[in-house]
Amino acid sequence: MSIFVVEGNQFVMDGKPIRLISGAIHYFRVVPEYWRDRLMKLKACGFNTVETYVPWNLHEPKEGQFNFEGIADIVNFIKTAGELGLHVIVRPSPYICAEWEFGGLPAWLLADNGMRLRCSHQPFLDKIDAYYDILMPKLVPLLCTNGGPIIAMQIENEYGSYGNDTQYLEYLRQSTIKRGIDVLLFTSDGPEDFMLQGGMVPGVLETVNFGSRPKEAFAELRIYQPEGPIMCMEYWNGWFDHWFEQHHTRDAADVAKVFDEMLDMNASVNFYMFHGGTNFGFWSGANDDGTYMPTITSYDYDVLISESGDVTDKFYAVREVVSKYVDLGPLELPEPIKKKAYGQVQMTQQAVLFDSLDKLSTPVQRTCPDPMELLGQNYGFIMYTSRISGPRGETKLNLQDVHDRAQIFLDGEYKGVVERWNKDAEPIAFSVPPEGVTLTVLVENMGRSNYGSYLRDVKGITEGIRFGQQFLYHWTIHTLPMEDLSNLEYKSASVNFDGKPAFYKGTFQVDEAADTFLELKGWNKGVAYINGFNLGRYWETVGPQKTLYIPGPLLCKGENELVLFELHGVEELVVTLRDIAILG
Repeated sequence: MSIFVVEGNQFVMDGKPIRLISGAIHYFRVVPEYWRDRLMKLKACGFNTVETYVPWNLHEPKEGQFNFEGIADIVNFIKTAGELGLHVIVRPSPYICAEWEFGGLPAWLLADNGMRLRCSHQPFLDKIDAYYDILMPKLVPLLCTNGGPIIAMQIENEYGSYGNDTQYLEYLRQSTIKRGIDVLLFTSDGPEDFMLQGGMVPGVLETVNFGSRPKEAFAELRIYQPEGPIMCMEYWNGWFDHWFEQHHTRDAADVAKVFDEMLDMNASVNFYMFHGGTNFGFWSGANDDGTYMPTITSYDYDVLISESGDVTDKFYAVREVVSKYVDLGPLELPEPIKKKAYGQVQMTQQAVLFDSLDKLSTPVQRTCPDPMELLGQNYGFIMYTSRISGPRGETKLNLQDVHDRAQIFLDGEYKGVVERWNKDAEPIAFSVPPEGVTLTVLVENMGRSNYGSYLRDVKGITEGIRFGQQFLYHWTIHTLPMEDLSNLEYKSASVNFDGKPAFYKGTFQVDEAADTFLELKGWNKGVAYINGFNLGRYWETVGPQKTLYIPGPLLCKGENELVLFELHGVEELVVTLRDIAILG
């Protein structure tokens, strides 16, 4: 049993002052086989603490159904950190931001049209309580007060950037305490007046998040918290990428300089991130400040440890700063993880989506083109089909509103794309012959907003579909969560430029499983699966990310299966497995 507390302006562990040098590693962005490797590198850099968020949507994917296995096994992650002698900071607030789908909130909350998020709305609080009843008992044995490595927990995340319902924050504080959480509780916010006013809770330590100018940030904190240790809970030493953007980088010397300034002020620091990892599957989020901007699959973040676990220049620059304040001894790193270029994979088989709907989904009939959440769907794609009577002259089609990207088909023929962020695009228009046409709209959910004022981000068609001024009713809807592709029936593949989405399958042999990177040159946009595991989205034609990371543990000795769900078409039925990433 250990006691970690605040005394005056410092942290104290078992009666002795301690400075936290911490780094964020999200267990849910790293395959479990690599947790120990990443944690060992954190310790080798001179850090004494690891920090992680806890995404509610990963752990309760469907209401009342909980998942704490595999990549969701938070208990094992924390225990591994403890075995290595690391302290652990846990941030299990209902909302985490983190460029993660819906900021960690479960999509099924949005099935209730009256649901209010991140406030003292009793139905929302009831859902949190049901989740905490399962989560918190798993964490209690791991608290330092019970001999475990957890020294502190966050009650909400950057709440002052969102709201000012301090009663809600107090409710969360009490919710953790009454479930046996007796370690230090804290909040974290940006160093601005309105953020600190909205995000602080009496009796709870406030920390601040920033990437530069630490003296100004801590001075602002001191106005609101005159006493207590100063800590940067998120030192943004890198940054994340959206599709269409350039890959973000930050100079290692600049990162080290700002870090040194903080240590010179006797501050504690948590690097966000130390190791970013990957937004596997459909877990990447989006930003929306009036323009929707979806996040890429890689969460490399340009930090101390790359997406695939490599030590970077920042690692060495930061370790050198730590060594000025802590006696580190010689650098000891785990054995490098092998990377291999397995070469080209021929995608020899094909299953066209329109021919495969009965293998993927049971259609439902709805008067309106309801969004995913009202149909019990969280992620993936959704297809709406209806008839338009004729004859009609050329008229504009209006999707009111599409979240997030729709492909339009008339009698199975591709007519174009409607994108949520491209509001100035010329609308798709067409005429209808006397016999009428079948209209099909395939909508991709590219990730719910994870930050800001527009968190309530339902997916699919949010209101209705109009042809001209007339709303269209009576729809056949296929929910396509794309969780299980095992029932697909394939034929010989052919190069496809008719715009019809299709699945492509290829196999390759592995004599020794190692990390590799999937390059999709000549492909357009879609989702990649390795041995049934969803690697995430690719969008080769816009970037910046040009390869998808495949951790070695996802491969098996012998034959491996690669499946691509390609939305638009392909120049050549081949992909390449390289030994190096291309992130832009």
